Amino acid sequence: MLRRVSPEALDDMTPHDTAAVASRRDLQRIHKVMGSATITHQALQKMTVITPHNRPLRVLELGAGDGSLMLAVAQSLRPIWPSVQISLLDRVPLLCDDTKRRYAAMGWAASGHIQDALEWARQPEPTVRRGSSDALRFDVIVSHLFLHHFEAAELATLLRAAARRCDHFFACEPRRAPLAWAASHLVGALGANAVTRGDAVLSVRAGFRATELSGAWDAVAPGWALQESQAGWFSHRFVAERDRASKRRVPA
Repeated sequence: MLRRVSPEALDDMTPHDTAAVASRRDLQRIHKVMGSATITHQALQKMTVITPHNRPLRVLELGAGDGSLMLAVAQSLRPIWPSVQISLLDRVPLLCDDTKRRYAAMGWAASGHIQDALEWARQPEPTVRRGSSDALRFDVIVSHLFLHHFEAAELATLLRAAARRCDHFFACEPRRAPLAWAASHLVGALGANAVTRGDAVLSVRAGFRATELSGAWDAVAPGWALQESQAGWFSHRFVAERDRASKRRVPA
């Protein structure tokens, strides 16, 4: 099955459209079926993330939606990541105060950033001086069911920016495979609405397989340690970590 990216209905709906609200609830159920939080936890807990003693771990989620998925991950990572600043980037404002409070209860400071991911990727890199704080720099960048929205050129733009702004990257995407393709036609059994039923099929068709993400990453940021594989029945996981010998603040 060749990869094909098509516009998904939810992306063009206003945040408070009743069908969009219902579809986002559907996505939460789909994430549970796919085991997205568990897959993410397993990947992140294996990362050796070194931060200065005077600041928390800095995490960015691209296409974060309402932040509920990483909240579930935060609950399981709390014993090993007790102090985290997490930035939740999405082009629509979906992060609510209650979710922020739930993050705070675990020692994670959550902030929402309303911006298109490609705009974020195309921002000029600031000059970083020793001892200064770089607002665009993160220890870890993650994304869930997000990269498949982008054609090759836009995907390259996102991955290039991520490689310049972090030392660890993780993505959990739809797996473009017969089983996932069949399952995408059955999400109505979970009570999914028409928006979700249509988008699920398009998501799998735009998903990834084999080492496609590794190839895309290596084309824009060679020299990283890459892992890519099936995760669960329907998901595709990708991990990129900067080689320890070359870890450094990437120049603008």
